[in-house]
Amino acid sequence: MGRAGLEKQPQQVAAMFDAVAERYDRTNTLLSFGQDRRWRRLSVRALGLTPGQRVLDVAAGTAVSTQALTQTGAWCVASDFSLGMLRASRHLQIPRVAGDALRLPFADGAFDAVTISFGLRNVVDVPAALAEFARVTRPGGQLLVCEFSHARPAPVAAVYRWYLHHVLPRLARRVSSNAEAYLYLQETIDAWPDQAGLARLMTTAGWGEVAWRNLTFGVVALHHAVRS
Repeated sequence: MGRAGLEKQPQQVAAMFDAVAERYDRTNTLLSFGQDRRWRRLSVRALGLTPGQRVLDVAAGTAVSTQALTQTGAWCVASDFSLGMLRASRHLQIPRVAGDALRLPFADGAFDAVTISFGLRNVVDVPAALAEFARVTRPGGQLLVCEFSHARPAPVAAVYRWYLHHVLPRLARRVSSNAEAYLYLQETIDAWPDQAGLARLMTTAGWGEVAWRNLTFGVVALHHAVRS
């Protein structure tokens, strides 16, 4: 399997992630120059979780993000539609569930918080996924989306575009088990809405108090919202 296209056929996307699962975390750390660990810490901190709260980590991949969430004392579930990714996390003592972000296998209001890190871009219907996240979150519960975004100011944005289009493909060919998957990464980042655009999508899907925080000059943004 090479890479999925921007039409984001679920089977293609899942197969692409299956192919990169074993080296996924190491590759991401190298390509982000270690920033992925900082982004993960800040995501956990933004939720302010307390022991015993129930958290669903959607598109959890190898569940390193879920593991970070469990360190708060919350009870966390990792969900992903890539079986290869879930198998790569088998060494972790974390509940793992195969599931599609558009049809989550959980009851209404089952969770105090839902998170998704670097996975929302891969969903074929983003508004429907945001509505599904709201369905499984209790009223007053939280949503946190950690996702690549639009860098600011303009000089930083220019350097970031140069990195995405010229440096990242070369690095991916050296360190990734499937370099073409990182061309898909570049294309989906280019096509993704900016911070305000994603906030509007979240509000339309039924989330309130939507706010965002830029990380690394907006290369990544944390969007936080509360279930109405």
